[in-house]
Formats: sequence, C-alpha cells, structure tokens
Amino acid sequence: MTCYFRHMDGIFAEIGVEVTKENKQDVDKALHKLLGVEYKNCSTTWKEVKKRMAEDESGFMKSLDGALGKF
Repeated sequence: MTCYFRHMDGIFAEIGVEVTKENKQDVDKALHKLLGVEYKNCSTTWKEVKKRMAEDESGFMKSLDGALGKF
C-alpha cells in the first residue's frame, strides 16, 4: 500500500530516490521494515513517518537514505 507516497515526493527527491511502477512495492516494503510496521498498514506507516520527521528529521532522513539508497 503506497497511499502515503504522494506526501513523500519531496522526501524521496531529497534523498535521491526515484519511485517507479517497477520499484514502488519494494520501496514500500523497505520503508515498512525500517519503521517496524507490518507491511500494508498504510495509515500506521504514514503516522510513524510524520512522528519520526517531527522528532529528528535529519536522523530519519539518514536512516531512510540508508534503507532506500539502492532505489
């Protein structure tokens, strides 16, 4: 479930991740794994992204880059 991706365009661009039709599901799975959220739980994932951005934006961006850098 990538319902929250539209809100993350700027975040993905900032870390150099291009989300495509081909890699969207893999990016989503990697993000769920990073956040420790069950896959396909869209609303919980988006809440966790917002929470981590509010707590430590720089640290979250670094961990996100590490988890998604291959995309």
